[in-house]
Amino acid sequence: MSIIIVDDNLTNQLIIVRILENAGYKDLLTASSAQELFIHLKMDTSNTQELPVDLILLDMMMPAIDGVEACRRIQDQSHLRDIPIVFVTAMGDSNKMAEALDAGAIDYVMKPINKIELLARIRSALRLKYEKNWHKERDKHINSELELAKQVQGSVLSQPIDDENVKIDAFYQPSFELAGDFYAWYRISEHRYGIILLDMMGHGISSSLVCMFISSVLQDTIKKITDPEQVISELNRYMNRLNMPDKLVNYYFTAIYLVLDTEEKTIEYVNAGHPPGLVFMDDQVVQLEQSSCAVGFFEKINISKGKLKYTGSLQIVLYTDGLMEFVQEDRDSNLELEVFTAQLKNYKDLAFADLAANFDLRDNEVIQEDDICLVRISTK
Repeated sequence: MSIIIVDDNLTNQLIIVRILENAGYKDLLTASSAQELFIHLKMDTSNTQELPVDLILLDMMMPAIDGVEACRRIQDQSHLRDIPIVFVTAMGDSNKMAEALDAGAIDYVMKPINKIELLARIRSALRLKYEKNWHKERDKHINSELELAKQVQGSVLSQPIDDENVKIDAFYQPSFELAGDFYAWYRISEHRYGIILLDMMGHGISSSLVCMFISSVLQDTIKKITDPEQVISELNRYMNRLNMPDKLVNYYFTAIYLVLDTEEKTIEYVNAGHPPGLVFMDDQVVQLEQSSCAVGFFEKINISKGKLKYTGSLQIVLYTDGLMEFVQEDRDSNLELEVFTAQLKNYKDLAFADLAANFDLRDNEVIQEDDICLVRISTK
């Protein structure tokens, strides 16, 4: 435990050192000026390492740089501002003491020094330092776990497909470290592909964990069944396992799941409370509209399957509502979808980097309130 005593009067330094040594404090440093203190603290813009300093006892009146200014300079250094500063001063001016506290000091002791008061204030300051250190270590641990969770969540998202039948890829821009959107696709057979896009309620750790749970469920489900109605029904069954009667919040998600058959040239799909997917084919746009409520709302839900037949090639665009909200903010819902569809028709063949530029998705001045996800499926 390291304490730095700063006072231009050597006698005051010796008195404080003796009090602290008698109280059991051993790692003590002294400085006769703010400049000397700065040398101890290695104050320069290139040094951002945390220092093993637990407390600074700082005189108010010193030559060249007084205690208040020294305190301000220390607070300007991000790696130093958590070190508690206690002023030890003979100045009784309440305005000056208020200025010192505003500059970042946490307490003060008046001269002549009362040993009991000084030690009590030091113990209080060191408790504060301990609490700050504990919270910083906890935050560092949490951030480390969040980063790991982010990597795990990213690893379960499907990689692009570009084979002899289709090209499938996705643009994904979370609004938070851990997001609530999830997409996946599976090659069921030589000519059949299962594709899902879902939007989990909320953001953060809980939504991320549920997304990874659904990812695990899907891998098993798709191997057993492929029919969209049965897949959504199975997902609803698993989601209800998470919703306990005594919980105040139920987890649910909206989703589109479709099966594309490039040999039969068919699309079978279920839209569970999700924004309509868009199918661009034969110079027309067909909407994959809602056919059931969101997954997880009720123990049993009514599900109906839609089916499309196409000729030639087509492109399917699936998206979450975060993209619509970001692009067409403050429009009424009908006009919003109409305008949004027209924009996607113009941009549907662009690279995702160009698509993002057109939608200004990388504009740092705009606050992104929801996850943004877009999946494109193109047949060949």
